Amino acid sequence: MPGRRSGGTIRSMDGGTRGESTGVKRTHREWLLRIINLYPPLLGAGIRVRRTGTDRRAFEVRMRLTVFNRNYVGTHFGGSLYAMCDPFFMLILIPALGPEYVVWDKAATIRFLRPGRGTVRATFEVPDERVEAIRREADANGRAEPVFTAQVLGEGGEVVAEVDKTLYVRRRRAAGQPVEAG
Repeated sequence: MPGRRSGGTIRSMDGGTRGESTGVKRTHREWLLRIINLYPPLLGAGIRVRRTGTDRRAFEVRMRLTVFNRNYVGTHFGGSLYAMCDPFFMLILIPALGPEYVVWDKAATIRFLRPGRGTVRATFEVPDERVEAIRREADANGRAEPVFTAQVLGEGGEVVAEVDKTLYVRRRRAAGQPVEAG
């Protein structure tokens, strides 16, 4: 039966809906996940992203060692290890805080602790309590600069690298409101 998309639910031409009970309904976040897996810097490095948890505030990222992400000495290229950690805390906070807030990456550091071989993985999650603390700090101080740490783990669970990400968060300004210095 032909149908058309309407608000994430497939509507048949007779006005009924299909797919809601079978889990076929697509949300914006599900499409974001599909698109991010096709994003060239991640796709080219062989990085695969999936959501975990029921609250949609967690990502699991995996990267197999391939000819495209292997360095001169045969281990994971450091840039690929960083790329697998780059956008995820920001992608969690943007919908968690809502459209009233601006969220940007501000700084990052990576510490390589041992060579990455085989498949490496990292998990990114921001609990509700942390989201609310960031919101309170941004509202009270005009901005917040939370720091998150992610661990890249090897196949045996050993820590291959640690990545610290600093984000910038502030409430969105109303039109015509002056920009603060600093």
